[in-house]
Amino acid sequence: MAERGVEVSALPAEVREQLAELDLELSEGDITQKGYEKKRAKLLAPYIIQTQSDFPPPPQFDGQDPGPSTAAAPSNASSSSSSSRHRRTRRPHRSSGTRDERYRSDIHTEAVQAALAKHKEEKMALPMPTKRRSTYVQSPIDNCTPPDSSSSSDDEGGASAGSNEQQQSPDSWMNSSIHGSSTSSSSASSTMSHGESRPPQAPQPQSQHQVPPPHPPPPHSHSQPSALAEAFAHARIEPPASALGADGAAQAQARSRGSRVDLPSNVVVRGMSRGQSRSSMMETADVRRVGKGVPVSSRVSTKIQQLLNTLKRPKRPPLSEFFMDDQEEIVEVPRPDPNTPKPEGRQIIPVKGEPLGVVSNWPPALQAALARWGATQGKSPALTALDITGKPLYTLTYGKLWSRSVKLAYTLLNKLGTKNEQILKPGDRVALVYPNSDPGMFWVAFYGCLLAEVIPVPIEVPLSRKDAGSSQVGFLLGSCGVGLALTSEICLKGLPKTPTGEILQFKGWPRLKWVITDSKYLTKPSKDWQPHIPTANTDTAYIEYKASKEGTVMGVAVSKVAMLTHCQALTQACNYCEGETLVNVLDFKKDMGLWHGVLTSVMNRIHTISVPYAVMKACPLSWVQRVHIHKARVALVKCRDLHWAMMSHREQRDISLASLRMLIVADGANPWSVSSCDAFLNVFQAHGLKPEVICPCATSPEAMTVAIRRPGVPGAPLPARAILSMTGLSHGVIRVNTEDKNSALTVQDVGHVMPGALMCIVKPDGPPMLCKTDEIGEIVVNSRAGGNMYYGLSGVTKNTFEVIPVNASGAPIGEIPFVRSGLLGFVGPGSLIFVVGKNEGLLTVSGRRHNADDLVATALAVEPVKTVYRGRIAVFSVTVFYDERIVIVAEQRPDASEEDSFQWMSRVLQAIDSIHQVGLYCLALVPANTLPKTPLGGIHISETKQLFLEGSLHPCNILMCPHTCVTNMPKPRQKQPVGVGPASIMVGNLVAGKRIAQAAGRDLGMIEDQDLVRKLCMWPTMMHQFLTEALQWRAQTDPDHVLYVLLNAKGVAVCTATCVQLHKRAEKIAAALMERSGINTGENVVLLYPPGIDLIAAFYGCLYAGCIPVTVRPPHPQNLSATLPTVRMIIDVSKAACILTTQVLMKILRSKEAAVSVNIKTWPIIIDTDDLPRKRPPTIYKPPSAEMIAYLDFSVSTTGMLTGVKISHAAVSALCRSIKLQCELYSSRQIAICLDPYCGLGFVLWCLASVYSGHQSILIPPLELESSLSLWLSTLSQYRIRDTFCSYSVMELCTKGLGGQTEILKTRGLNLACVRSCVVVAEERPRLALTQSFSKLFKDLGLSSRAVSTAFGSRVNLAICLQGTTGPDPSTVYVDMKSLRHDRVRLVERGAPQSLPLMESGTILPGVRVIIVNPETRGPLGDSHLGEIWVHSPHTATGYYTIYGEESLQADHFNTKLSFGDPQTLWARTGYLGFVKRTELTDSSGDRHDALFVVGSLDETLELRGLRYHPIDIETSVCRAHRGIGESAVFTWTNLLVVVSELCGSEQDALDLVPLITNVVLEEHHLIVGVVVIVDPGVIPINSRGEKQRMHLRDSFLADQLDPIYVAYNM
Repeated sequence: MAERGVEVSALPAEVREQLAELDLELSEGDITQKGYEKKRAKLLAPYIIQTQSDFPPPPQFDGQDPGPSTAAAPSNASSSSSSSRHRRTRRPHRSSGTRDERYRSDIHTEAVQAALAKHKEEKMALPMPTKRRSTYVQSPIDNCTPPDSSSSSDDEGGASAGSNEQQQSPDSWMNSSIHGSSTSSSSASSTMSHGESRPPQAPQPQSQHQVPPPHPPPPHSHSQPSALAEAFAHARIEPPASALGADGAAQAQARSRGSRVDLPSNVVVRGMSRGQSRSSMMETADVRRVGKGVPVSSRVSTKIQQLLNTLKRPKRPPLSEFFMDDQEEIVEVPRPDPNTPKPEGRQIIPVKGEPLGVVSNWPPALQAALARWGATQGKSPALTALDITGKPLYTLTYGKLWSRSVKLAYTLLNKLGTKNEQILKPGDRVALVYPNSDPGMFWVAFYGCLLAEVIPVPIEVPLSRKDAGSSQVGFLLGSCGVGLALTSEICLKGLPKTPTGEILQFKGWPRLKWVITDSKYLTKPSKDWQPHIPTANTDTAYIEYKASKEGTVMGVAVSKVAMLTHCQALTQACNYCEGETLVNVLDFKKDMGLWHGVLTSVMNRIHTISVPYAVMKACPLSWVQRVHIHKARVALVKCRDLHWAMMSHREQRDISLASLRMLIVADGANPWSVSSCDAFLNVFQAHGLKPEVICPCATSPEAMTVAIRRPGVPGAPLPARAILSMTGLSHGVIRVNTEDKNSALTVQDVGHVMPGALMCIVKPDGPPMLCKTDEIGEIVVNSRAGGNMYYGLSGVTKNTFEVIPVNASGAPIGEIPFVRSGLLGFVGPGSLIFVVGKNEGLLTVSGRRHNADDLVATALAVEPVKTVYRGRIAVFSVTVFYDERIVIVAEQRPDASEEDSFQWMSRVLQAIDSIHQVGLYCLALVPANTLPKTPLGGIHISETKQLFLEGSLHPCNILMCPHTCVTNMPKPRQKQPVGVGPASIMVGNLVAGKRIAQAAGRDLGMIEDQDLVRKLCMWPTMMHQFLTEALQWRAQTDPDHVLYVLLNAKGVAVCTATCVQLHKRAEKIAAALMERSGINTGENVVLLYPPGIDLIAAFYGCLYAGCIPVTVRPPHPQNLSATLPTVRMIIDVSKAACILTTQVLMKILRSKEAAVSVNIKTWPIIIDTDDLPRKRPPTIYKPPSAEMIAYLDFSVSTTGMLTGVKISHAAVSALCRSIKLQCELYSSRQIAICLDPYCGLGFVLWCLASVYSGHQSILIPPLELESSLSLWLSTLSQYRIRDTFCSYSVMELCTKGLGGQTEILKTRGLNLACVRSCVVVAEERPRLALTQSFSKLFKDLGLSSRAVSTAFGSRVNLAICLQGTTGPDPSTVYVDMKSLRHDRVRLVERGAPQSLPLMESGTILPGVRVIIVNPETRGPLGDSHLGEIWVHSPHTATGYYTIYGEESLQADHFNTKLSFGDPQTLWARTGYLGFVKRTELTDSSGDRHDALFVVGSLDETLELRGLRYHPIDIETSVCRAHRGIGESAVFTWTNLLVVVSELCGSEQDALDLVPLITNVVLEEHHLIVGVVVIVDPGVIPINSRGEKQRMHLRDSFLADQLDPIYVAYNM
């Protein structure tokens, strides 16, 4: 085989051997297609003829090589250079909060680069989503400007080294790599379409930088091209210009939902051979199918092909392919991997901290310390607060702090209520609401509360009603019983107010009384009043709030003794001395900021300098300057503060940090803090910072300080670090990483246990069993210095604050209770504590644990990070389909282009997959500043998760990867060969006591009694077999009886027809037909009329002339391009000799507009019947036999199949007689019909039934309802109609349009009590939800709940069921949806999970028999078994209308025999699945009633994973997923499930739908959605019967004609 000039046989033996090995790898699935092509090209490169240099290098997609320029740069250089480049732009976007720059790690960045480089080997071309440009307000800087190439690495710039060659459509970079470079030149610019912005340049046949190859490459360079790929390679036939022209024909067609278009998609006509059908109709319709139904290559199908290529990658873990148990769909349980690391150490022994020393001058209570300093050291500074610029604003001395706190305590206890009543009593809870910029007011309020012995509950300042987590804070205040809030005057003025000036009632908050604590409002206590300061006891001192993983905010109560002991332990551990200076950058309301900066500092008379968050945002170096100016000994910071200071340290040359003896890193327990600490030390060692002063610590709200590193001795070696294997960590064991440095985690210790504490490690879930020494577990602490309960929540308290660890045998290790800290870690050598994560950041996927922070770090190490903001990333898990799934949400920078974002996202997927061996379920980017924030600027995780789940996140980019990460799908069903024959099945059913599933209507008896005939004014049945005779007989015997009344939109009768008028009009038309030469008896004549009496007259005119009428829906004048080709097609297929129509329509057929869509010169003869002369035909034709064809019924099925069936005269009479008996129709009756009169039962009721039975039909064209919604209902009321027929689309219009107006209609006197039966005519499963809501809505207008029912017909038999007047009410059953997928029926109770309600399709018509048959074996099935519905009746159609007659097809559908049982009867196959169930009800004959339940059309079912799905079930689930989804449709393409949903809301909701649709289909149907398409309302084509035309939609989608808002390709 030659490969671009390489003769393989001429290659050296070892190269041939390697090639053979490669082929083997590919065939066994050990290597992907991409990897195969790449390696093969590499092997052949030296031998390829040099012309190859003309080929462009494929554009780079995966990570850059971590070359010396990027990866090897030292951390400080890389960060500072980036800061100098971005400094001006970055300042306003400073982000912060809990998740931030602490994730920066150069070791990690290198690891990620290496992992991505690995992926480069098997380069994946992920299909980029298609997005309509208008969709987002925050659209990136217009794509016409080339992306900034300065930052791209060399090998990225290679492909586009020229000028503006980067201006390609977003797909081209991935299209060119779809089949490696071998076909890159042929994936030409056809990929571009109206969905993308087109670069402003002259259109060229090929994209600019692709030089055409010297000789055309083979369709595929590898040796075994798949059938699909082959089809693609050869399918480059462009559709005719008319089909895809720029006139927007396709969009117009899609928009015209109003006109209810019947569109055949693939013009395969039943009964025509495929070859000839294509040749005869190539010019007339949208032929978009080539070969085996594979559409012509287009942008969309290329992307789907890419998706398929990507999904060919081997999944982990591999699925076993056999379906074991037929009853239940078993979810795949991952088998335990024998190589999983297991803990091997001995059981851990609790670790004891050093004893807590007793110091003689330690105060008996914290308030006593304040009293002492206030009295003895009044001038000593306690607190310095800074203004927004970082300059000192005021200093509060210990004297002032004491006196103001006493004043506040006095005021709280004595001055709030009236003289007699005291509002606050000791022990009451009070909220403290102070901004971060005002520490002084907070200190006074906090100590004032302690002195008054009321319990302070510090909370954040509420900014609006919509604050993230506001209602949870309300829950906290409620559970603590808070009724009073203290605040400052300035803060109170800033709170949101109602128009009347009152403070807003925040969502979920209790009613609060607000008290201002500024000095001028406080009362000086009388001389003899002293605050009561008891010795510290176990009463609650204060309550600190804490948010759980789910977002619930709880209050941790800290007792007075615990508060004091904690201060003593911190003093001992940190060696605090009297009079030191401390700089605090943390939030002083809780956690370390409160414990060190407010409580311990007062105990030790420390001077605290408080640096508020706002100052840090404006001047990140301010805390370092304060340390320098005040010669501070201790600083209290987080990693983000280290990072910010590092970024801007250039601005200040002369600063010294030599005075620091302790730099406490509050989030030092975060595994990623180690790199921030190192980098900070690197920069500031030159400024006097000593390495041993950096002290990371571990804390939690419940256990308070768990461990802290003590300041080291100068010159002593620094503590060692642990380098752990990520894989080990995910299994909860400690393994030193040796093999793969890419997936290593470096952790620093957080020092030793606190003085006076006892600590051990227990399993995080289940009973608190002690861990082994090499196992990761949750740290639990026993100490007097910890929280003692969640205030007001005793149930939750027990599991957290009263834990008694147990040993391996389950026995408790002692009496003393421990407190769960929520920290995960282990005890290292020398009793050092290491923390590797938090319980609340834990994501457990398939039994393995991953830390949210680790995933954030990996994502941020993916270069370039210019796409997202570093500090604004949320990682959480959602439970979908029996497992947790990881979701990452990040804020996208406004200047990031679509390509950059998508490239970053795809690389994050690969990096996380490589390093953590876990698949991401969803990665979403949202516009800047739209994620909910915590008060200190971090991302509010639980609120973000909530928004994601309810579909209110509004992402601007999203990538779902269910195929990659959902590995627990049920095994695909293997259809077992049926070893049991149909006879055995039948015998088995009989033995089991089950009857054969069949049902029949009553007999079609003959009426002999002539008196009865005269009395009922019926026509003698025996005499007339033909409708023409019936009409003539009526015209003679009862000429003035009105048969038809046609109403317009105003409800006025615009036209009526008596028996004689109809007869005369028919005669005129017959005469005109007979006069024309070229129209012979037995030829087909097309009737092209709007719904009305002209259509009826033309029909009988044809019968009088001996022609065969074919009714066709006229084209829509506003939408000819979409509707005229169908008309043309039916005319061509039926070989019509003539068209009868109106003047208006005749003009349209010959207009210039029509010429655009079809060839108007080749129409057959057109006769305009508006002004025909009054003539009678010489004779009225009478067919020689009743088996002759009466008319042809053409219809487009939902699968896009155009079928014409032949209806004989005998069938017409039998059907009319059957309907007459079922509905008790006779000449004094009136019925109202609101249906389309072109095919099926609608045509029979509109044109035939009245002439047969003599009743009066009131005709309401459904189109009139669009201008007058209440027309149909008011007609029923006005004419007091008992029986009416409508379609689902009419019912839906009334339900949606009039549902809310029943009161208005009632006042107009509308009354539906007269309606006895309202029948919906359809060829589908009854739409129970719609009929029920219609009944409920109009119940108030007198509509009986029993009136609404459905009819059922199919192509082979136009009417099988019709709820008449005599049968019992239709029954409803509930079927298990899972069993339906297995082709079984399992009846369940109403409300059972996965239950599907099915309504009986109406009573079986007289003369009709149905039987349920196994479609494969053709043997009859038992009662309540699912099978194909076969029908036997005198009104079955004779066959498909064929030109050359494919008898086999006909015989199969119309004249089939059972393989066993009753081999004589001829049955017709309906093509619908259903079952018969014998009910408890009785029918008119007194027998038990057999109900027929229709499940759905066999043609429409989707075969996926070996199971059979009905599209309507998936669509129902999808429509429930989000309030913004209007209508939806599903179809499959090459085993991918495609969901198209119409978006009713605003376009910014479009991307919210993607995860919700994917979730709901996975949860309820166990299917993974391949492609989600979001479109405008009205795009899904619906035919006149209200049925979705899914195949037509599929063709439009694949030909890229939908103009979707968004297309997501799920990976």
